[in-house]
Amino acid sequence: MSDLNGKKIAILATHGFEQSELEVPLDKLKKAGAEVHVIAPEGGEINGWDESDWGRPVKVDLALGDAKAADYDALVLPGGQINPDLLRVNTEALAFVRAAFAGGKTIAAVCHAPWLLVETGIAKGRHMTSYPSVKTDVQNAGGLWEDSAVVTDNGIITSRNPGDLDAFCDKIVEEVNEGTHHRQAA
Repeated sequence: MSDLNGKKIAILATHGFEQSELEVPLDKLKKAGAEVHVIAPEGGEINGWDESDWGRPVKVDLALGDAKAADYDALVLPGGQINPDLLRVNTEALAFVRAAFAGGKTIAAVCHAPWLLVETGIAKGRHMTSYPSVKTDVQNAGGLWEDSAVVTDNGIITSRNPGDLDAFCDKIVEEVNEGTHHRQAA
């Protein structure tokens, strides 16, 4: 994995994130040299979902109200059903995603997290993938859905499920190293 020394990456999540979809990027991006912060609407810890039951808690590094998208080179959005469903109705979370997009940051969403790209208007006209049950939502939002392990469209990275995490993380590193992405507003 390429070098991410000097890069800062935000992982935005709340309770019910898919355990591996937060922990694997967190570990891999740190090992690549990035400073990675878990950001959540609430401080303290957030509880993961691990396949069929509640998983392990993860420490929150920064409350969403104290975070600024401009401080980061990339934004990672873990999936799971609960986490992105809660975040897509959180106006502060949506504003953070929009700010990251407007700032040309790399945005990486896996599994159900493309719901946040749908909700913010970022999905429109973009090549994307997601968990299969989110396909129709992506298409209804104007996204161009495809069944691939990882899909990238001008710094917007999407993947389908935990089985795609290696390709997902590798693509995050590649896109962050490309720098700011110049794109039209959502």
